[in-house]
Order: sequence, then structure tokens, then C-alpha cells
Amino acid sequence: MQSYSSEKSTVSDNKLTPRQMLWRVAKRYPFKIIASVVAGFSGALFNGVGTALIVPIMLSLLGQDAILKDGPPIFQLLLSPFEDLPGAYRYAAMALAALLMIILKNISNYLNALASGTLNRAMTADLQRQGLDIILGVDLEYFSKAQVGELMNRLGGEMNRASSAITKSIQLYVTAGTVLVFLCLLLSISVQLTLVATILLPISAFISQTIVKRSKAYSQMLTQINSRYSGGLVELISGMRLVRSSVTEDVEYERFSKYIGDREKLNLKIQMNSQIVAPLGEVINISVLLILILLARVIFQDQIASLAAIMVTYLVLLNRLLPYISQINSGRNQLAQVSASVDIVNDLLRTDNKSFMQNGALPYYGLNHGLEFKNVSFSYPGTDNPVLTDISLKLPKGTTLALVGSSGAGKSTLADLVPRFFDPSSGAILVDGQDLRSFDIAQVRENMGIVGQETFLFNNTVRYNIAYGNFSVSDDEILAAAKRANAYDFIMNLSEGLDTMIGDRGVMLSGGQRQRLAIARALVQNPEILILDEATSALDTVSERFVQEAIDELSRDRTTLVIAHRLSTVRKADQIAVMEQGRVVELGNHENLLQQGGTYSKLCKLQFHETSESNKPKQQLAQMSYEFRSNLNQSTGLLSLLALEEEEEEREKIIKQMSLSLEDMLKKLEKIENTSDYKY
Repeated sequence: MQSYSSEKSTVSDNKLTPRQMLWRVAKRYPFKIIASVVAGFSGALFNGVGTALIVPIMLSLLGQDAILKDGPPIFQLLLSPFEDLPGAYRYAAMALAALLMIILKNISNYLNALASGTLNRAMTADLQRQGLDIILGVDLEYFSKAQVGELMNRLGGEMNRASSAITKSIQLYVTAGTVLVFLCLLLSISVQLTLVATILLPISAFISQTIVKRSKAYSQMLTQINSRYSGGLVELISGMRLVRSSVTEDVEYERFSKYIGDREKLNLKIQMNSQIVAPLGEVINISVLLILILLARVIFQDQIASLAAIMVTYLVLLNRLLPYISQINSGRNQLAQVSASVDIVNDLLRTDNKSFMQNGALPYYGLNHGLEFKNVSFSYPGTDNPVLTDISLKLPKGTTLALVGSSGAGKSTLADLVPRFFDPSSGAILVDGQDLRSFDIAQVRENMGIVGQETFLFNNTVRYNIAYGNFSVSDDEILAAAKRANAYDFIMNLSEGLDTMIGDRGVMLSGGQRQRLAIARALVQNPEILILDEATSALDTVSERFVQEAIDELSRDRTTLVIAHRLSTVRKADQIAVMEQGRVVELGNHENLLQQGGTYSKLCKLQFHETSESNKPKQQLAQMSYEFRSNLNQSTGLLSLLALEEEEEEREKIIKQMSLSLEDMLKKLEKIENTSDYKY
């Protein structure tokens, strides 16, 4: 089993800036980066040469070769490979050369797009794996402060946006390389015009700088709104029962409607800010072109015969260059927009602002003697108030230790220290005399089973939830565990048995059924150390009886730590520790503690008085009512089968079963009527 610890979570050097962190991840894919850069620069080169060839080739094809002789040397250089060819072949070769350059440019651009997309997807997947590694390795304290929706947003959209920063940066460098190629060609035609253009064109870059700064601010605002919206939406869906019962649908609608409205307004501002870049750049670029045409008449006044060819070539090249300058401005704007996502992802991947459980080096081979809490004290990180103070207890192998006390006494916190959800602030938990922290944490947890008051089930099948943690288990073993957990009957009555989908958190099942599935899961895992955290406190009387029987079966011959609210469930425990305000105030078995007449005795008198003999008829009534409903469900199911069955022989069998079920129901009704506390 894989162990998650701070040693494993070294995905981010905490001394690196967010951009350095991102480039560090990108360097894991050198071939993808090289392929993107090479394809991009090749496209730039083919684009520049192909564009420069167009005008000279067109003039040559039109028989205006003489004009080119007085033009810039670049014309002669471009046409020199075709000089020795015969006339007819010469023109065809020139046309094919221009076409070839265009084809090669588009092939390079296509390969560049594929390489960039592959790099972006690989980086997104890499970042998400690293984020998942952090989430699986970080202490539980982190989740008490983080919103589920915010984490989902960070692991999803924010990481995709952050990884796109690398591909956008590479594309920005490629575009800059394209600009450089065109500048070299323009310089070869006219140094003076190019210098003037170089002075005038950056004006658009300076103007766009304001837009870039505004884009960065808008991006940070959008990230905050998305985070609040995602986090709130997850809470809203999870708490829909409370919303309905509190009749706050209108309040929640207005709250989320405001989020949506604010996001819509901000997206409009972002769009207005981004869309102004292109038209603003076009106006500036056209103005530059007009200025250059006026200057060209002065600069080339002694080459008036070839002025048209020179200017056409120059303007064609310059016209192809201008969009790339606009792309640089747009690229800077896009990088500014994703900068907030880069910061968020870097914060998620940092390890210095999170606590991680240190893993032990010793292998765990099983419990031989028992557990011991030795002077254990604990305070939650960031607080000075102790939750547990100087607790010393022993739990010999194969025995049961029960923790009882009022809410807030520290029972669940003490139990959470055993599977190392937290570590003691001082003192130690010993396993056969060895500090628990020295063992491999995964091996220790593999040998523990936990059944809590709030059972978590996945939105999956019954089979999946029972087998979770031991997926190699067979169906026979699952069914055997279900029988021992008193879950077999209700599972078999489900529409698809083990393959029945039970809904989000097992919403399709009752509380008692969910608990019995959790117990079946623990039985499949076959743990040697068992932790039961008030597993029956939220159940009705009938469900509690079934679950308690399953717990008794589960606890047999295991080392068990029980947290109990109902003291009737811990009478048979080998030891009972009574806790108050984080301390153990009494320790002994049920009889000894009753004789002491202390806190435990008072708790027993209070609870057992509530469940005295006067309540037995109510318990009997509840039991008979439960059995009656079971018969009714069975009869309903048989009635459905009868409607579908066409063969007469099978119909007779079903009718006979229904008759027996109805007779049983009548007997139970008579018992209910004869119950001493039955009232009309």
C-alpha cells in the first residue's frame, strides 16, 4: 500500500516563485517543449521567407525583373537559386518554392499546435496528480479549514488555467521569434524605415501595458468569485435538507444570483478590456504604415524606378509582422489573466504552509501484547487549549476498552489518535511497548477498522462499499460478512442486490442499514484493532438492536476501543474509562464503577431510569411494528411479481407465499393490539 507523507509530497520547492514552480514542472517534458519551440520557430522562418518571396516572384512572373535589379540585395538573394533555370521552368520553380514555403509554414504551425496542446494536457494532469498527492498526504486539520468547493475548483479549472501559462509563454517566445525573422528581412530592405517602424510600433505595447495590468486585477477578482461560488454551491447541495426545512430557498437564490451577476459583470469587463487590444493596435499600426509610406518617398527618391517593388515588398512584410506584434500584446494580456491561477496552484502545492504526518520506518507485523496511552496530552494545532491532558490507559490484546462521558470530554479525539489522524502533543501511544509513530502508518491503518456515528458511503453499489479497502474480496466473502453484520436480508431485498446503487452518501438506505454496511466493510477488512465511535447513538431502538448484534459479532476476539453514549452497550467491556474535560476520572469495569458511586454510577442511574421497565412495552411495540412493515414490504414485492408472471404454476406459488405473509401480518396485528401500552 502506498504511504502518503511529507517525504512523498515534495512537488514544490517552497523557495520558488509561482512562475519558477510552473517552469520546474514544465521541465519534466523537455521533448514536448523542444518540439513546440522548434515547430514554432520553423513556422516563423518559413512564414518570413515565403512572404518575402511572394512580391519578387510575382514581379518576375509579370516580366518586371528589371525593376528588381535596382532593388535591395535581398531580392537578388531570394531569386539567385532560380537564375540558371530556363524561363518556363524558372517561373514554375519560383511559384512552387513560394507554395512550398506556405505548406511548410502551415505544417509547422499544425505541429506546434499539437505539441503545445500535448504539453498543456500533460502539465495539467501532472499538476492535478501533485495536487491529489498533497490532498491525500496532508493532515486532517487542513480539511477542517478548506472548503470542498474551493478545493474542487483548485484541482480542476485553476490547474488547467495555470498550466496554460507555460504554453502561452512558449507561444509568446515563438511569436517574438517570428517578429525577429520579419525584422531581419525588413532591415535587409531598408534600415532607415525599419528603425522608424521600431520606434513607432512599441507605442501600442506601452498602451497595452495599462490593459495588461487591468487584466491581472480582473483575473484575481474572477478567481475569488469563482472560488466563493463553487464552495458555496457544494455546501448548498449538501445542505439541501436544511435549506428546505428552513424555507430559505429565496435567500439562497438571491445569494447565488448575486454571485452569478457579479461574475457576469466582471466577465464583461474582462471582455471589454481584452477586445480593445486588437482595434487599438490596428489603428496604431495603420498610422505607422502611412508614416512609413511618406518617409519611403524621401529615403528611396534616387531609386524611384524600383520604389513600387521595394515598398510593396516592405509593406507586405510589415503587414504580416503587425499581427504578430498584436499577438504579443494579446499574449501578455492572457498571461496576466492566468497569473492569479498560477499563484493559487502554487499555494496548493506548497508544503511549508501545511502539516503532514511523518511516516515511521518500522514495519508493522501485528499486535502481540496491546496498546498503551502513556501520559497523552493533545491540543489542536493553532490553539493553546488542551483537549486531552495526561491520559494513561492500557488496552491489552483481545480486550475491550470503553470510553464514556459527556459531549466534549475528549473521547473521539482520543480515538482519533490511534489511527494517527493526529499525533499527541506530548506523551505517546505505545504498540507492544513501541511508539506508534515509529511504525509504517499504512501498515498500521490496514490492521484497524473504524465504525463511526456518521458512516460515509460512496455513491456506488452495495458491493463496492462493502469491499472498499479490500477490492480483491470475493462475492461469497462479501455475503458472509453481510450475514454476520445483520445486513444480508435487507441487501437481498434491494432491487438489484449487491449491484444496487445506494445514492450519494447512501441516501437510499436507512441509518441502521448504512451502519450495518459499514460493519460488513469492517468484517471484510478483518482488522485486529477495532474503533467504534458511538456507532448506535443516532439509531432507533429496532435498528440499534440489529446494529448492536452486528457490533458484538464484529468485536469478537478483537482489540476494541469503544466510544459509547448509551451505557447499556458497554456493560460487558473489560474496562470502562470515564472522561471529563479531557481527563480520565474513573477506570474499572461496570460492576466496580457502580460500587464506587461516582460519575459512572450517576450516568447509569440517569440513563437506565429513562429506559426502565415502563418503556419495555414501547420497545416491544416498535419491534412488532418493524416486523409488520417487513412483512408488508414482502407482500408488496410478491404482488409486483404476480403482475409480471404469466405462467400459471408460478402464479400459484406466489399467491401461496402472499397468503402465508398476510397470515403472519394478522398475527402481528393481534400482538400489537394486545400490547399493554397500546392506545387507540
